[in-house]
Amino acid sequence: MKNTNILVSGASIGGPALAHWLTRYGFNVTVVEKAPALRLGGQAVDFKGETHRTVLTRMGILEDVKALQTGGADQEIVDANGHSLAVIPGAFTGGDIEIRRGDLTRLLYERTAPYCEYLFGDSITSLTETPSGVHVTFERSAPRTFDLVVGADGIHSNVRRLAFGPEADYVKFLGHYYALVDVPATFGAVPRMYNEPGRMAAVGGPKAPAFFVFASERLDYDRYDMRQQKDILARAYAGMGWKVPAVMEEVRRSQDVYLDSISKVTIDRYSQGRVVLLGDSAYGNTLGGFGTGLAMVGAYVLAGELASAGGDHRVAFAQYEAQMRGYAKVADSGNAGPFLAPGTPARLRMRNWMFKYSFLLGLMMKLTDKFATDITLKSY
Repeated sequence: MKNTNILVSGASIGGPALAHWLTRYGFNVTVVEKAPALRLGGQAVDFKGETHRTVLTRMGILEDVKALQTGGADQEIVDANGHSLAVIPGAFTGGDIEIRRGDLTRLLYERTAPYCEYLFGDSITSLTETPSGVHVTFERSAPRTFDLVVGADGIHSNVRRLAFGPEADYVKFLGHYYALVDVPATFGAVPRMYNEPGRMAAVGGPKAPAFFVFASERLDYDRYDMRQQKDILARAYAGMGWKVPAVMEEVRRSQDVYLDSISKVTIDRYSQGRVVLLGDSAYGNTLGGFGTGLAMVGAYVLAGELASAGGDHRVAFAQYEAQMRGYAKVADSGNAGPFLAPGTPARLRMRNWMFKYSFLLGLMMKLTDKFATDITLKSY
């Protein structure tokens, strides 16, 4: 086996999942994460179909994931007076198994931390490829050389920027922003969603954070400045009805706010020399409903191909891309923004009608199931 010393950037889902497989195959793994600790918040994520279940089973974590699942509660769409307009079934939003992102992150970290190195509160500042490896400098840690580097650091991937080029070359803004805000559980036990054209606010139920989606021109702000993010939300939701004014008061007091664009990644290759991209950094589409499954399947395939190729990255990366390119095509076409925050009253009514008529909903769910299983998994 060659190229056994691997650096992975990103400790959310794809990075630790890859670390799980690589350490099982005998690779030495270091995971670097910009955040000072695990990011345990965020919205719920889900798994759909036999492919996802197979990966979880082969990892040995299916039962652990099931034990942590949220249950996929139904969500009401309400009008300004709180009257129900439609119900979004939990099976639609939660797939076969729904779990909080933070719970999944913690589970994957606990399974891998004894076997690999985690560097929290640090980030890669440069990548310089040599004939025998990649020389890496960090914000805090001393420089080191690794055989291979994996970018599993999201749509705004630092590794992709350093190895492939500017984010603007690969990430397309889709005309909407979303926000997750930790607020007190004072808005009812049933998840409820309220819309006005181009704006959506959702609260309640077991998922904890308030959830917002709104149409917007591209915004210039610091993604790590919570005050700026609160100001943006306050302007975007000024004058909105239902319980939104009370929710925005809680947003103002919250210490956990995350605001980002709805965007998708379009890239013509997943690897560049000894550097390869995994998950959202390679095939991300914000709120597209497939990100977690794509990351978990991608980690399984990438690690399996590296092991099968004896660490030969040229062979492994080509095989990884050949398998994932078709499977990840689902991330090329969708845009969750107009679905969650339709721009006109007519489009709002059409979206709500879909949940009133079971045959329309059934067709959409069959389509998502097909996408989730559209790959033949090798047994590595």
